[in-house]
Amino acid sequence: MYDYQAPADLLKDRVILVTGAGDGIGRAVALGYAAHGATVILLGRTISKLESVYDQIEAAGHPQPALVPLNLEVATEHDYQELARNIQENFGKLDGIVHNAGILGQRTPVEMYNPEVWSKVMQVNATAPFLITQALIPLLRESDSASIIFTSSSVGRKARAYWGAYAVSKFALEGLSQLLADELDDERHRIRVNSLNPGATRTAMRALAYPGETKDSNKPPESLVPIHLYLMGRDSEGVTGQQIDAQPK
Repeated sequence: MYDYQAPADLLKDRVILVTGAGDGIGRAVALGYAAHGATVILLGRTISKLESVYDQIEAAGHPQPALVPLNLEVATEHDYQELARNIQENFGKLDGIVHNAGILGQRTPVEMYNPEVWSKVMQVNATAPFLITQALIPLLRESDSASIIFTSSSVGRKARAYWGAYAVSKFALEGLSQLLADELDDERHRIRVNSLNPGATRTAMRALAYPGETKDSNKPPESLVPIHLYLMGRDSEGVTGQQIDAQPK
């Protein structure tokens, strides 16, 4: 799966939601999915960044994407139900979700952690993916091969000091991923659910977390597109409930 060579039409006629699609990994994945035939729903909080991705997809002649400006820090259950209604009205189904949006919060001991920042990180990184998925499960059931990818982290599998709410939120995502994989793996629908740890990647969040690190020492976000294509396409049917490392050691 790590050197996956995706057919050009792998995601033809598929409708896929990518959160955090304006930058970093989300942007790279959205562009990669569009290049392989998908209609990508671009969700993010910064309209200008989403419009940039939209324009790049349009200029390349790929299927017209959709824009969903939404700030997960303040979004409510109503917003996610409205998202589901809009997808239903415009597409009638959903074939996949990439839960990529996330924030770092503080790198500090728990005893010094700001409770407001803790709540914000948990809201964006854990509660929002739960509410989005809950609202969209009925649309995923309309697909004949649906996939959900949760973006995890190494500190969401083995916690390390000073990672605070970020680590705890990623542990929550791992649990939600396993829970959904068990619940949604039935004979009729077989919605597969997996968590993916990107590893060290050249993103703004990585630079924030490791300010002393040489940026060019990490792989670019585009290097993660093949494994995202594999997990979203039909070649990964039957792969569910897995904790996958995009850069295995």
